[in-house]
Amino acid sequence: MARSAASIVEGIYEDVLRRNPAEEEFHQAVREVLDSLAPVLERHPEYAELKTIERICEPERQIIFRVPWTDDHGEVHINRGFRVEFNSALGPYKGGLRFHPSVYLGIVKFLGFEQIFKNALTGLPIGGGKGGADFDPKGRSDAEVMRFCQSFMTELYRHLGEHTDVPAGDIGVGSREIGYLFGQYKRITNRYESGVLTGKGLGWGGARVRTEATGYGAAFFASEMLSARGTSLEGRTVVVSGSGNVALYAVEKASQLGARVIACSDSGGFVVDEAGLDLEVLKQVKEVERGRLSSYAERVPSARHSTTGSVWEVPCEVAIPSATQNELDGDDAARLVRNGCIAVSEGANMPCTPEAVEVFREAGAAFGPGKAANAGGVATSALEMQQNASRDSWTFEHTEARLQQIMHDIHACCAQAAEEYGSPGDLVLGANISGFTRVAHAMHAHGII
Repeated sequence: MARSAASIVEGIYEDVLRRNPAEEEFHQAVREVLDSLAPVLERHPEYAELKTIERICEPERQIIFRVPWTDDHGEVHINRGFRVEFNSALGPYKGGLRFHPSVYLGIVKFLGFEQIFKNALTGLPIGGGKGGADFDPKGRSDAEVMRFCQSFMTELYRHLGEHTDVPAGDIGVGSREIGYLFGQYKRITNRYESGVLTGKGLGWGGARVRTEATGYGAAFFASEMLSARGTSLEGRTVVVSGSGNVALYAVEKASQLGARVIACSDSGGFVVDEAGLDLEVLKQVKEVERGRLSSYAERVPSARHSTTGSVWEVPCEVAIPSATQNELDGDDAARLVRNGCIAVSEGANMPCTPEAVEVFREAGAAFGPGKAANAGGVATSALEMQQNASRDSWTFEHTEARLQQIMHDIHACCAQAAEEYGSPGDLVLGANISGFTRVAHAMHAHGII
């Protein structure tokens, strides 16, 4: 190889910056993966010769479209919709839809790029994609959300199919939104293709454990990391950020595995309950009432609510960041380490900044990157696709057992790749290399396309 592997990787990154300006989240996601790939190029020069990395960094298709809709007062609104179909080497594009004001092309590309490797790590036949819109469902009526979803799907439907692209939910897109999206797809196409969307209701093609899967998976992954170090979650204090779907079920499964989860957060602050969060009250507040965590503190005498500072100020042994990207920075990480944190399992996508990841790695804390630790959600979506294809429905226990085995296997393949490439225990490097090589091998088999 005339040029060094490191210089090739650096050149690829500079080209990504040039071709994708002002997309900081995408740049960050690409940088994090590329930093692991120099040793792979040294062993496999064909990846450089065939421009495999460059092809992976360029989406196969990017779709941007207008989404007009009317609110309950008759006012017309215009939002922007996105679907980035990033890589289909391993199967149909698979990845969620996010409805949030922060959504723009760079966010969708970062999420789609992460999804390529996350989906590869599951070992299931699914490619990587992502989508969404800069629409905020918060505070909107059901009728307004329905009209938006119908307008969104009126354009997106032409790009979807159970063998082409299979979206799921993400932030702002739950079972309500998936229902409206599926209804419009069925109306337009005149086909009941239950496998075209995942995260559906149990009464019409959904899978058990799908709601719980991402949070459960993050807790299972934390358990796997600790088990590899000869210990467990039993008796550990845990802090989870966020209080949405991922966070709630990370709290639930960590508690079932014997941990004491003492804090979680939302946009209005965070709540600490040293006795251990009361999951029944927490679910009532967040899932039923869609309220704020301050209501939890009002009902539980042992809890206190804070509107200042960060949930990462709360001392814990295990952290499961489950809110959003870049929520935990270097200072937060240093504080967690000083307070005795020994393991971090990313429930959200890229919730730790590069500086935070470096702090954890230097401190020797077990660190599960999101593309591995939160892969349980998309893995269970793929299990939903299997059930739809066979017109079957599995029990909760069977599906959860499959999920737990998948998370075990993901940890094992990451650990094995890290060992093979001379960095035992480095699950960031292991996840990146394992995911990349699975995709690259398939791409080479398909030719230059």
